[in-house]
Amino acid sequence: MSLLRTFIAIELPQTIQAAIARETSGLRRQVNRGLVRWVAAQNMHLTLRFLGDTAESSLDQIERGLSRQAALFQPMELTVGGFGIFPSPKRPRVLWIGVQAPAELSTLQRRIESLAQSAGFEAETRPYSPHLTLGRVSQKISSSEMQALRSALEATRIGELGSFTAEAIHLIRSDLRPEGAVYTRLFSAQLGASDET
Repeated sequence: MSLLRTFIAIELPQTIQAAIARETSGLRRQVNRGLVRWVAAQNMHLTLRFLGDTAESSLDQIERGLSRQAALFQPMELTVGGFGIFPSPKRPRVLWIGVQAPAELSTLQRRIESLAQSAGFEAETRPYSPHLTLGRVSQKISSSEMQALRSALEATRIGELGSFTAEAIHLIRSDLRPEGAVYTRLFSAQLGASDET
């Protein structure tokens, strides 16, 4: 059985990606690349549900479900900005940029979570927190490197980077390569589109 690594997400416009690249360039230069695995700005997206290994035979069910759910929601305005760290600044693992969204986004995400479970994926136990992953901190990091990283992160401030209207949700394939992940859009469902033909 052929498996694809997939996720469901909202894509960012190039203007927002460019603003992220501009605003984070100083931090990226300051922090040694070996300490943080940075996500290229053009690869950033707002993940709604990471699926992981997905059988090609289940793609139809997922795509039909996404079309049905997307039709129930109108396009929504999202604002990008702010900087944070999971799980905490003392133990940095994931660096992120915030996304402010209307309550409808959480409702849409919960419906997509239900869709994933009905397609046979395990339930996601962590609460959903809309964010854009900026980078992941290496697990192999010395205490002096961690101290330098913490002080760089503490000094980082990222204001509002802009707003955009999310008009679609996408099923995306992720191929892991040595130079980083390569993303291919498999399917798109327009928000607010009637699925009547």
